[in-house]
Amino acid sequence: MRIVAIVNQKGGVGKTTTTANLCHAIAESGLKVTAIDLDPQGHLAVSLGITAQGVGGIDEAMLKQKKIHQQLISVRDNLHLVTSGPKLKEIEHLVGNSSPRGILLKDALHEGLNDQDFVFIDCPPSSGVLVANALIAADEILIPMASDFLALQGLSHLMGTIKRFEKALKKEYKILLVMSRYSPNRRISKQVLNILLTHFPERILATVIRETALLAECPSFGKTILEYSPKSRSARDFRSLAHDFLEGKVMNGNK
Repeated sequence: MRIVAIVNQKGGVGKTTTTANLCHAIAESGLKVTAIDLDPQGHLAVSLGITAQGVGGIDEAMLKQKKIHQQLISVRDNLHLVTSGPKLKEIEHLVGNSSPRGILLKDALHEGLNDQDFVFIDCPPSSGVLVANALIAADEILIPMASDFLALQGLSHLMGTIKRFEKALKKEYKILLVMSRYSPNRRISKQVLNILLTHFPERILATVIRETALLAECPSFGKTILEYSPKSRSARDFRSLAHDFLEGKVMNGNK
């Protein structure tokens, strides 16, 4: 089972869009995938068509009130979702708990998901306890990047955070970046991509996710792009991205 944290401390870079559509594309290939909504806002669940309010999810599993396999919701063939749950915000403020706050997610994951090929964790745009739980639980990190200079500044901060976790945990993450919200007609997009290629060679997945209105529309219908517009350019992008991720195909020169 590969556990992948989809993380970026900057908001608006396409984390949830990437999680929902990439997970569905990988599940389409026949692999078993569980997506965990670790953001108290619960946008991943909405994006996959789950809108029930007040239903327990990863919050109860982390608080040891339920086993994680009890929280699985089948949302597509080969794809399960664990929602965030209303108590997730409380975990940020836990004190005096019997378990260290940082390993609650790691403990929960190893109680019933061993039959899965992948677990993807959609993280909140922060650097708090929830993201720490994701980084401690995961061995791989996928970083969605918007093509603007503010995103570059945020990435520098995130990489510093990751290095501190690697040192503390005595492990080295497999780190990949994905260019999301990419606008090929904007010069800034190409500049940012070229800067990333310079500083993160062999770490940027080969397919860029081009920004389109279709990707923004999908969540309001509770559908992924593979369902909402299966023959669109965006659907092709995500199927190609899934292939890149599974095969480890990265850019090795200027795009």
